[in-house]
Amino acid sequence: MALYVFLTLAVVSVVFSLLMVFTKNPVHSVIYLIITFFSIAGQYVMLNAQFLAVVHIIVYAGAIMVLFLFVLMLLNLNAAAEPTQSRLWKLGAGIAAGMLFVTLVGALKGSIQVDTPPNADGHVGLVENLGKVLFTDFVVPFEIAGILFLAAMVGAVLVGKRDLKV
Repeated sequence: MALYVFLTLAVVSVVFSLLMVFTKNPVHSVIYLIITFFSIAGQYVMLNAQFLAVVHIIVYAGAIMVLFLFVLMLLNLNAAAEPTQSRLWKLGAGIAAGMLFVTLVGALKGSIQVDTPPNADGHVGLVENLGKVLFTDFVVPFEIAGILFLAAMVGAVLVGKRDLKV
């Protein structure tokens, strides 16, 4: 049963990602991308990575999609302002995409493993294990990343300030 749910989510994510790429309306494209993100989060849950699923929904389906919609509304895209491209560009893009697809299939050929290893731990993707590893083995890189984020926020505030007199 779990395999069928996982495969259904995989098909949904592939179909909606293709719809996202091939639709002409940018708002519909963003909505298809949101559905793709939720189906990928469902796959994470099926793989027992609940923390990754929640972070995926919060970061991608929440914050990034709001930014995408904001940019779309800010740009005010319409068909009259879009330049027309020749068929040669479309043919070149199709050939490049086909070559990329063939390369991807060749690279992944024989590397897909469906079965779970017999010694797999059922608690691999849980928050408790992530917290233990993060605050024991990787506490110094975690604190350094926090300091870098703080410095980036201070820099963003200083850059965004308009009447800065130095």
